[in-house]
Amino acid sequence: MIAYPDTSFLCALYRAQVNSPRAAEHFRVMPEPVFVSSPLLFEFRQSLRWQAYLYSKDSTKGFLKRSAQLALNQLNANISTGAIILVSIDWSDVVSIAERLSSQYTWTLGYRGFDLLHAATALHLGVTEFLTFDVKQKQLAEAEGLIVPF
Repeated sequence: MIAYPDTSFLCALYRAQVNSPRAAEHFRVMPEPVFVSSPLLFEFRQSLRWQAYLYSKDSTKGFLKRSAQLALNQLNANISTGAIILVSIDWSDVVSIAERLSSQYTWTLGYRGFDLLHAATALHLGVTEFLTFDVKQKQLAEAEGLIVPF
């Protein structure tokens, strides 16, 4: 296992965004499937549902439910074909790593819990690359010795 993504990579892969061409090209040339964990899938799926909810209340925010469902369908198709693979994680180890990251970085740099969990999962899995378009996630990953190709 070489790489692990965060939610920003999945969003760029499944929703038209400025980083979508880079995400799609990286996904296309990866020598292995994209490995994901259940917390990452939850956050990504929740973000799509949340954006559809926002749009239903105010059309200047979020996006159509149909767009969210299309992204979910594309994700599910990639899981079905093996292009995306769900891996098991040892929660106690991931949380222990996330706690260390929180103690070391959150006081001064301010990280959200899910950001720490994604980085901790990558470290737990022993990958060398962290796939993110988030500037703060990149800083955290690189501080921990992970390569961010974007």
